[in-house]
Amino acid sequence: MAGSDAVIEQFSAAAAGYATSTVHAAGPDLPLLVEAAAPSAGEVALDIGTGAGHAAFALAPHVREVTAVDITEAMLEEARKGASSRGLGNVRFEQGDAQALPYGDESFDIVTCRVSAHHFAFPGRFVAEAARVLRPGGRFVLVDTIAPEDAALDTFSNAIELLRDRSHVRNWSAAQWLSMMAPAGLEGEVLHRSGYVLHGPSWVQRMHTPEANVAVIRKLFAEATPAQRRYFEIREEPWGWTVPYAIVRGVRRDEG
Repeated sequence: MAGSDAVIEQFSAAAAGYATSTVHAAGPDLPLLVEAAAPSAGEVALDIGTGAGHAAFALAPHVREVTAVDITEAMLEEARKGASSRGLGNVRFEQGDAQALPYGDESFDIVTCRVSAHHFAFPGRFVAEAARVLRPGGRFVLVDTIAPEDAALDTFSNAIELLRDRSHVRNWSAAQWLSMMAPAGLEGEVLHRSGYVLHGPSWVQRMHTPEANVAVIRKLFAEATPAQRRYFEIREEPWGWTVPYAIVRGVRRDEG
């Protein structure tokens, strides 16, 4: 199955859960995303892979308009409901592919993408598209779960993520994201690092992970090395772990 097809199938079933998920709806990274975007009242923003719309909702009070794009129509339906319930009239929702955005060059002052990019099959293409639709001096703010720089820890975390969600492609390291920004004409920097503290049962329930896969995840956690256990803060009852994330900003260079 093509990567985008897997994403649509997985998130069509999971859409309602993402609308109410505490991590997504009220994560500590949301105000930091807004701060990194440095929005002003006359600007227009694009939120890529908007999911249930939480990043778009956070930006909306600070800008003239937010366009929120996602490949999964069921997610957009949840986002539309969320915008309506919040009385946000300056957010519009459109279906589209993060790796082939349906917008003209230099259309936006701000581009954001929150906890979606690990589903993109061609991350370099996604970054190039984000840069293309930004005006010179515009800000691209990426928030995503990231892989550790250590190769063994990287393998462990991505294996767990794929067991939980077959539409997962890869968590990239912050350094790898920076390396994708430079050729796209973005001046990149890592602004913040932290971790999402995940409650295991609700984490797998949200994605309807098969019971057989949950059993394998639990086994891998039980057999984790001291380094894995320490780095990911693996917990027993209630079981869960902490997944690192980063906020990376790229400012589009003015080629003058």
